[in-house]
Amino acid sequence: MGEQLVLDLAQPEPPTFANFVAAGNREALAALTALAAGTSRETGVLLWGAPGAGKSHLLAGCAAASRANARPVMQCASPPELPATDDLARGTLVVIDAADTADAHAQGRLFTLINRLAAVQGHWLAAVSLPPARLALREDLRTRLALGLVLEIVPLADADKPQALAAYARERGFDLADDVIGYLLAHGRRDMRSLVAALAALDRRSLAAKRGVTVPLLREWLQGELGLPR
Repeated sequence: MGEQLVLDLAQPEPPTFANFVAAGNREALAALTALAAGTSRETGVLLWGAPGAGKSHLLAGCAAASRANARPVMQCASPPELPATDDLARGTLVVIDAADTADAHAQGRLFTLINRLAAVQGHWLAAVSLPPARLALREDLRTRLALGLVLEIVPLADADKPQALAAYARERGFDLADDVIGYLLAHGRRDMRSLVAALAALDRRSLAAKRGVTVPLLREWLQGELGLPR
């Protein structure tokens, strides 16, 4: 049991819309929910923002939601994994992470792919680090990407994390007191993916122990399982 709890913390849950703490990115979450459902009016969506803001989480969540909605999906962790245009089924969603790292050859393939998707009533979703005007990509590709819905993904400030964590806990069906949040922020990793994973693991622990999520439970877990000092 102890080993499994450590793994629960070290290996976050698969990225989904449900475990993404939206905060200032609610517009993006709504847009991608529509994209996954096949109800979006956009031909494509471009997410940009700093590393760690949650772009990759949203891409993976959109791919998972699309598959759940029986949409054909092709997911690429980087431009070299771009699919051949001949392989596109009607209505396919192509998801491309780190699109701005494409070399000259991959940029040409991506440009062709976006055009082909329009012909088969498909959609694209891509993530980059900068807004389109500042991307070091060929002009025709930058123009194509900018024609999609362009959304900045903003990271949570430390000051906003307590409120976001409390909201996430409520969505999972339990209340998270301020002292629990403070203890978690003081003793755990501070990136949201790790914090959300810790809350999910604590929720499972509390249900198994039939105890509320409290500082004593959190302290007991961190001290006993992760070897933190008392």
